[in-house]
Amino acid sequence: MIVGNARYVKREDLPETVRVFPLTGALLLPGGQLPLNIFEPRYLAMFDAALSGDRLIGIIQPTLTEYASSGDITRPALSSIGCIGRITSFAETGDGRYITSLSGVCRFRLLEELGTGHPYRTFKAAPLLADLSAEDDEGKVDRAELLRVFRAYLEANKLEADWESVERAGNRTLVNSLSMMSPFGPAEKQALLEAPDLKTRAETLIAITEILLARGAGETDTRLQ
Repeated sequence: MIVGNARYVKREDLPETVRVFPLTGALLLPGGQLPLNIFEPRYLAMFDAALSGDRLIGIIQPTLTEYASSGDITRPALSSIGCIGRITSFAETGDGRYITSLSGVCRFRLLEELGTGHPYRTFKAAPLLADLSAEDDEGKVDRAELLRVFRAYLEANKLEADWESVERAGNRTLVNSLSMMSPFGPAEKQALLEAPDLKTRAETLIAITEILLARGAGETDTRLQ
């Protein structure tokens, strides 16, 4: 996979440790783009370190029901799966913030937290190397069903889409873009992230959207029970 000016094709192309940015409700998928507005000092320091090094950041959600045993809400317990992103866009605002964009590289499994002395958290991580594979599983996606459900959602909420762009998009781009743009809650976003392959992610996206439609147009509380 080529992301920005870097090429990621094997384990050695990725770091053994990852700087982790916990974000509730955020979803980054391989090949996707996640814009960020960075203003907390610890995360400004994280991005400074990334920019001077490999430009990689791990986006991960806190767990849905608990915080770390210390009770410190600044160090929440984290989900087991996140996604490594490369900083591919960066700008300073003049008022102390960074406006950045991460491009998804591959998912990772969280391992041991490391005591680095930095204000941000760093973990050993195991990249899910299947995300780097050149194998093409786009043909397994039920594109017609995905578009049917997407169209139904738009109609139910009186929204419009650029159908010319949608029709041009490949299945991987379509599935991952719709997953990232979806108005779903943290549990649904995590389910989409953890889907083992593109076909399963598409099926999960279809199922969650149908649940939303069944609950009524305009309702966006889709938390899993």
